[in-house]
Amino acid sequence: MHNFSSIAVIGAGQMGCGIAQSIAAAGIEVKLSDATPDLAQQGLARIHLRLLGQVEKHKLQPEEADHIVANITPVPSLESIHNCDLVIEAASEDLALKLELFRKLDQYAKPEALLASNTSSLSITTIAAATRRPQNVIGMHFFNPVPVMELVEVIRGLATSDITQTRILRLSEALGKKPVCSVDKAGFVVNRILLPMLNEACFLLDEGVASATDIDSAMQLGCAHPMGPLALADFIGLDTCLAIMEVLQKELGEVKYRPAPLLRRYVAAGWLGKKTGRGFFDYND
Repeated sequence: MHNFSSIAVIGAGQMGCGIAQSIAAAGIEVKLSDATPDLAQQGLARIHLRLLGQVEKHKLQPEEADHIVANITPVPSLESIHNCDLVIEAASEDLALKLELFRKLDQYAKPEALLASNTSSLSITTIAAATRRPQNVIGMHFFNPVPVMELVEVIRGLATSDITQTRILRLSEALGKKPVCSVDKAGFVVNRILLPMLNEACFLLDEGVASATDIDSAMQLGCAHPMGPLALADFIGLDTCLAIMEVLQKELGEVKYRPAPLLRRYVAAGWLGKKTGRGFFDYND
């Protein structure tokens, strides 16, 4: 057994809400926190709306939706996590932000609590060093949309203990996920492979090799990908894609990880993909 009776999720954005929903669906109490109490409340409202949509499509029973919502409590501040057995951070992919957040989590979480980061590329060892409990810190990288995607990458930092890893692996399985272990190298497994492919699609588009539609169609039809690389980049968020490529380039030091200039231009323009209505494709229609 994983022995987690109460779990805090820090960050009520798309990923945080998905993580909170998945944990609550497993019958575990969730405390949902964000920078302000209103943001946490809004996160729960989005989860409820999503669940009602599943009920309308007959994919979920009304009582199941009610049970999930009842297991999630928005909390006003980090001080409210003091009784939680595990805290999962799902903030923006910014190292300085995460380091500051983990210093605070270390302060407010009970001494035996585990601290996990949903980072998609940043060093767990570095994050853990910001705390007084590096043996209790681990990476727990979920994939979007969290309630649907089965994979969880479990990343062990240099100081992460065997028991911490074992408990997180068991929790992942209890959530209905399939965990894959990774050492603490930039990008871990999926993004080390995936993001250079998305980045190369940006280079192809910028060089005029093919249109965005044709690039995506080629990969869908030729490689049986369910979604083309440019549409997938839009779905992930172009700012997130750029941040991961910058981490890969910095940590691994190879030219092949250089972010495509077109990707940088789109991010500079605020064309971040589906969440802003425009990226490589237009989502305003």
